[in-house]
Amino acid sequence: MITLYGFGKGMGTLDPSPFVLKTHTYLRLAKLEYQVVNRIGNLQKAPKGKLPFADIDGKRIADSSFIIEYLTDHYQITLDDWLTEEQKALAFLVSKALEEHFYWCLVWMRWVDPAGWEQISRVFFGGLPFPLRALVPLVARSGVVKASKSQGIGRHNRDEILKIAEKTLRYLSVFLADKAYMMGDKPCSLDATGYGFLAQTILTEFDSDVCEMARQHENLVAYCRRMQEEFFPE
Repeated sequence: MITLYGFGKGMGTLDPSPFVLKTHTYLRLAKLEYQVVNRIGNLQKAPKGKLPFADIDGKRIADSSFIIEYLTDHYQITLDDWLTEEQKALAFLVSKALEEHFYWCLVWMRWVDPAGWEQISRVFFGGLPFPLRALVPLVARSGVVKASKSQGIGRHNRDEILKIAEKTLRYLSVFLADKAYMMGDKPCSLDATGYGFLAQTILTEFDSDVCEMARQHENLVAYCRRMQEEFFPE
């Protein structure tokens, strides 16, 4: 039995967190049956204070990468077996460019940029009763602003952050080229990360300059639509 804990549908995607959506995608790629528990309250019982986490046959695992690693070993998933060691190394580095680099551009555009914050606060906190609706968003945003500065992205100005995002998307488009999937003619675990992040910029209802940049790359748009139709037909 696999239970995945996330936020739930939001901003036009199955989950507004790229890491939760990444985990959903891996489970679909691996053809594993699972159930979901979706609510923001999951954060309160998250082992590492972040989503996703998962219960897998009685064992609780936190962090999307560790969840995928455990699923791969526990269920003997062979998604990446067709890759050479060099290809696996390249796939790992591309995934980290998205997770450790591009992710913070998304965070900044959503939580720090005033136009993004207006949308995010409405989606995540609009349903809270007063006075929580006035207090909780300020506390949450303050924590994200502090984290973005500690990480480094928050020390750049808006134009510099957009340049970082644009360069990442441009080179990801070059990397994908005309391939059906990230590494070739069939999917691998990198596609979980690729779709998990690109859907947050291409298929989302969230409006930002980063989203507009992503949608200018026709192959990235086609990739997202192809992945959605194949693995998320609902």
